[in-house]
Amino acid sequence: MSTEAAQLPERLTLEEAGKTLAELGATLARQAGPEVSLDAAGLREFDSSAVAVLLELRRQLSAQGKSLRVVRWPRRLQELVALYGVQELLPA
Repeated sequence: MSTEAAQLPERLTLEEAGKTLAELGATLARQAGPEVSLDAAGLREFDSSAVAVLLELRRQLSAQGKSLRVVRWPRRLQELVALYGVQELLPA
């Protein structure tokens, strides 16, 4: 099983949130090891739904005994996470 990070899509708004959550949830669940990686560098167009998707992925993985590590955060996404006060749950 590859340990390469899964990729966030270029666009993640309310419209894409459900589909993205389902796809990434399945992809991340297949990653081996106790910590799985998600690369956020490709994310260009997003809203607060991106934060909700990351929190739900974290919750799903936690239920499987895994932790989520997000890498290569866009600055605006870091700002949204801080604005919502969830940076302890989604550390950059």
